[in-house]
Amino acid sequence: QVQLVESGGGLVQPGGSLRLSCAASGRTFSIYAMGWFRQAPGNEREFVATINWNGRSTYYADSVKGRFTMSRDNALNTVYLQMNSLKPEDTAVYYCAAQYGSSWFTSASEYNYWGQGTEVTVSS
Repeated sequence: QVQLVESGGGLVQPGGSLRLSCAASGRTFSIYAMGWFRQAPGNEREFVATINWNGRSTYYADSVKGRFTMSRDNALNTVYLQMNSLKPEDTAVYYCAAQYGSSWFTSASEYNYWGQGTEVTVSS
């Protein structure tokens, strides 16, 4: 079992930045691929970013590519999502997810473990 707790959400103006964190506890963190997803009101949960077990490979949704950066620190059992140049359409609840495996995954159905989410609001 893996427990995930997100933090770092909040209200930010368009063009601003936020860094989300996801702290993991439980089984060996380094053998899990990690992902970030988001869900805006009335929308389905959508893929944002994913990272493989050692942090050397990442993949991003086209909507965030070049603005968001995902990273991980296995010594701290934590993954991060640095979000820059934020837009109102980035407003959503952001979820951290984990799945056992060395590669990364882009589909929500591939992840077995989820955090409770942290809310991000981009508004002036």
